[in-house]
Amino acid sequence: MTPAASPRGRSAAAGHLSIGQVLARLTPEFPELSASKLRYLEEQGLVTPLRTEAGYRKFSPSDVARLRTALTLQRDHDFKLARIREYLDAHDGEEGVVLPPSILEAPRRYRRDELLATAGASPALLEGAVSAGLVTAGESYDERALTLLRALVALDAHGIQPRHVRGMRQAAEREVALVGSALAPLLRRTDAASRARANELAPELLRRLDEVRAAFVTAALDRLAP
Repeated sequence: MTPAASPRGRSAAAGHLSIGQVLARLTPEFPELSASKLRYLEEQGLVTPLRTEAGYRKFSPSDVARLRTALTLQRDHDFKLARIREYLDAHDGEEGVVLPPSILEAPRRYRRDELLATAGASPALLEGAVSAGLVTAGESYDERALTLLRALVALDAHGIQPRHVRGMRQAAEREVALVGSALAPLLRRTDAASRARANELAPELLRRLDEVRAAFVTAALDRLAP
């Protein structure tokens, strides 16, 4: 027989909702929401529902509001969970989602001449980057292309040309393929919680691969030291 909650637990849970009630309230607006995704969002610290003595979750009105905000940020603005947590902590208790215009603006694009001028690059260096497969030629370029070209300008000053770092791009693609293979069991599932978990794990796995690469580079540099 399931033990009853204590009077204190019953009082604390008054006005709170069960998982089923939260789903009934939110799924009309977020059809892909599931019990497993709710539990996952709890694991990620977005909400902290009460627990009855029997272990059942009870969500407060504040929890439901945070969930609605989190799901809106995911759906409409493609926010990652870490960024959603930051937003929720900074706007706890506020109604609705209010984002500064700078977040909602379309990403900046650069014409070829603007890209060269902003990065301080020569046309020959850009052409070398395109030939090496580091930058995709086009009518306009995004911030990532600008960041990469700036780095290539700095490297070129020391005789390291785009063709010399072509292998780094290939290595990066192999790392992404490795992460994709590791996440395949999650990506094969169709539930939203698994997809969300895969989206959160991908940057974490890439960060760990960066740490491994940095350790190898540091060891190699040590061998170069006199």
